[in-house]
Amino acid sequence: MSVHKKSREEIKLMREAGNIVALVHQEMKRIIEPGLSTKDLDEAAFRIIKEHKAVPTFLGYNGFPASICASLNGEVVHGIPSEKTILKEGDIISIDVGATYRGLVGDGAWTYPVGEISDECKMLLETTEKSLFAGIEKMRDGALLEDVSGAIEDVAKSKNLGIVRQYGGHGVGRNMHEEPFVFNYRVGNSFVLKDGYTIAIEPMLNLGGDDVHTLEDDWTVVTNDGKPSAHFEHTVHVTDGEPEILTKLL
Repeated sequence: MSVHKKSREEIKLMREAGNIVALVHQEMKRIIEPGLSTKDLDEAAFRIIKEHKAVPTFLGYNGFPASICASLNGEVVHGIPSEKTILKEGDIISIDVGATYRGLVGDGAWTYPVGEISDECKMLLETTEKSLFAGIEKMRDGALLEDVSGAIEDVAKSKNLGIVRQYGGHGVGRNMHEEPFVFNYRVGNSFVLKDGYTIAIEPMLNLGGDDVHTLEDDWTVVTNDGKPSAHFEHTVHVTDGEPEILTKLL
């Protein structure tokens, strides 16, 4: 497995890329409401990324047609924005966005409530976010990647949530997807984290079972049982001290 340590200059650029991702999410939180289309959200994200002299990482990636993934309710990841998909009161929507700034990538996702949501969905969002930060807390020089996966799994299991098995976190920086892959459950992984690694941690948890499948558009991943799914992600810099979240406002 070839894992790239990032230089001080690369980390600096990744902070800039991460700041742009955070600015997009700040805008998503502000504007998401019933009546908007997911295409509206995509256009807002595109505008912010371009205003900050960055490139939308997802746009054109393996043919993906948009700047964000917008995944609604039982959609897990890779939902394609559309003017026909209109947000309704009680929905939850996961927004995943990548920004490439001077060749370095920031990648982050968040799941938002649309108006008032059910108590079950509130629990799903709170627990998935909690699992993200439990995983990040373990990202220290010398720790095992398995510790990250296990921390996420433990939070998910505490509320009996399904864990998406086919997708997970990944190295990120010079490319959107780098080694290592990060499972959101224990697999016996002895990979050791080192200062200078940059990894996107991204739990995807479901109100129902673990199982998911891809729709005929070859992108949108949905839960098999149709129950809601949440997705939270930060790009994180492993250091010899506290983990540094790169996808935050500067």
